[in-house]
Amino acid sequence: MTSPEHRSTAPFSARRRPLIPRPMLALPLAGVFALTGCFSSSEEEQNSAESADTDARVSLAMLQPPRSGLSPLSDDAFKLSRWSTAETLISLDADATAQPGLATEWTQDGTDPSLWRFTIREDVTFHDGTELTAEVAMNALQAAIDASPQPRILDGVELDLSVEGNDLLVRTAEEDPLVPQRLSSPQLSILAEAAYEGGQVVDPVGHGTGPFELISVDGTSAATLDRYEDYWGEPALASGIDVDFVPDGTARAAALRTGEADVVEAIPVGQAGQIDEDLIYEVPMPRTNTLYLNNEEGPFEDPEVRAAAREAIDRAALIEGVYEGRADIAEGLLGPALPWAQDFRGSQSYQDTLEGRAEPAQVDGVEISLGTFTDRAELPEVAVLLEQQLEEAGFVVTQDVREYQYIEADAVDGQFDAFILSRATVLDSGDPAAYMYSDFACEGSFNLSQFCDDDVDAALQNASEQYPAEGREEAIMAAEAEILAQDAAIPLLHERVIQGESSRTSGAEQDPRERLLITAETMLGQED
Repeated sequence: MTSPEHRSTAPFSARRRPLIPRPMLALPLAGVFALTGCFSSSEEEQNSAESADTDARVSLAMLQPPRSGLSPLSDDAFKLSRWSTAETLISLDADATAQPGLATEWTQDGTDPSLWRFTIREDVTFHDGTELTAEVAMNALQAAIDASPQPRILDGVELDLSVEGNDLLVRTAEEDPLVPQRLSSPQLSILAEAAYEGGQVVDPVGHGTGPFELISVDGTSAATLDRYEDYWGEPALASGIDVDFVPDGTARAAALRTGEADVVEAIPVGQAGQIDEDLIYEVPMPRTNTLYLNNEEGPFEDPEVRAAAREAIDRAALIEGVYEGRADIAEGLLGPALPWAQDFRGSQSYQDTLEGRAEPAQVDGVEISLGTFTDRAELPEVAVLLEQQLEEAGFVVTQDVREYQYIEADAVDGQFDAFILSRATVLDSGDPAAYMYSDFACEGSFNLSQFCDDDVDAALQNASEQYPAEGREEAIMAAEAEILAQDAAIPLLHERVIQGESSRTSGAEQDPRERLLITAETMLGQED
């Protein structure tokens, strides 16, 4: 994200000028999303490409298995994205600025700001050989619009789609400055018509557009992808990807140490010390470990009891005791991966809002249920330490810890008084306003806190109306302050993901947004 000193000072009217990308359109999607610090010189890239083993397949160990049959309308979309098999109309660069994807350019109507025009890239074929057209793109997006539940990125948004020639027209019920960023969400990936039936995704296998074709999925244990030779961009350097789903963190770390995996997702901090430091990469994440409190019913319906929980927590002890120092203390919902957040957090208006927080109540003997899940190895340990800290303050804590697929529905339904979640804050659009709406708006679809507050809704509405780099960041931080003032949730710490890569692997993305991992540039070196 851009820092405050680099924000645009252009007048309001300037934000409706045509957004015509610079001549970088021939780059593959993975190319336009290169992260800061991941660039290499042209000579280095050429030498690396020449040394690549183009017959080699990348072995990938992933954290969570598919939960929804790899439907792009679910969180499984991020697997399709991280495998570079499904693509979106828009991609994001490292600053969350919209870049070309399956759409080559886009404009906002100068007289009707609720209307956007996206020109669909020509000469793109799906993995089943059919052609990408504006009509196909429209139908894929319509399936997302009609889905129940809708993808999070569409929370509170009404879209009306139509086609004019090779252009997709997107009309919003109200002016929405974030339409291009919304269309970058992996949950709005465009699949071939054969992937859908009755408006639902029935088979994502073999229906994407990326440099790798999804060939098969073995339930929740494995997936296989091959290089797609007719990819519209530069072809993949690796011949394919062999994916294993390995929820056990110790097993994932062992796969890296023994060479069974070339790339390993989310190595637990407790395993990092046992791995050659040259094989691990620590990436600050826009991900916050948060304690959501049930504001609708139970003990935490009382703001003073919520305040007691807030005051009971020792964040530094959690970081040292569980994360071995590989995390950052949370001063708010947004962490150091978004450096502008701290600048606004020090403002007088932000601090004035926090002054309105409730004072802690005496909670001797107050019984609460605390839930979390096992898929992220640190969370059960966090739950143990949190239980100790809360009980020292007087709470009586009962824990419920399960695999995420078995606990998510109960958490969303408000079955817990408190729930610990590792939450990505810019997952879908590269913009935290969507996450805040999803989690804290009255109509939010992922509102674990069962929270509804008029002031927060007003602040979120204001943030949603601002254009990127034109006051949006300040409005987002004002909304954060309103949420924290109500103790809707208690941010604990900001995570750093530890990614493992074998010594022969290059070109894997270390992506803070967890959208990309294996790309067209990912390759394995040739054996000597």
